[in-house]
Amino acid sequence: MTERKPPGIDFESWVDRQIREATERGDFAHLSGLGKPLPDDAAPYDELWWVKGKMNREGLSALPPTLALRKDAEDALEAVGRAVSEGQVRRIITEINEKIATAVRRPPPGPPLNLKPFDVDELLRDWRASHHS
Repeated sequence: MTERKPPGIDFESWVDRQIREATERGDFAHLSGLGKPLPDDAAPYDELWWVKGKMNREGLSALPPTLALRKDAEDALEAVGRAVSEGQVRRIITEINEKIATAVRRPPPGPPLNLKPFDVDELLRDWRASHHS
């Protein structure tokens, strides 16, 4: 719809014609939101709505680095619970411990980290107890 409204034509009829022609061409047939409800318009206006939507679609987080690392640590502990082997437990804990150790040596901005590396042997004992009973 790049053409301008010609002079002398009622605006509404010009718009209706543009919509009808686009519908006939199938321009609306494969839109991503087809059949989905409109977003909630009762929510208060947020100037950064588009930024938040883009970040959500891209899977990005706006958490400060320390909070993101705390979340990673929680996720790692959950992953340990689902692990199927001791080797997998060791890999999960080694990866998160490396991230924690780096953050302890050079604290990132944000709230205090309040984390220390996990004891691999203790977690393995707990994992064995929960998987062999």
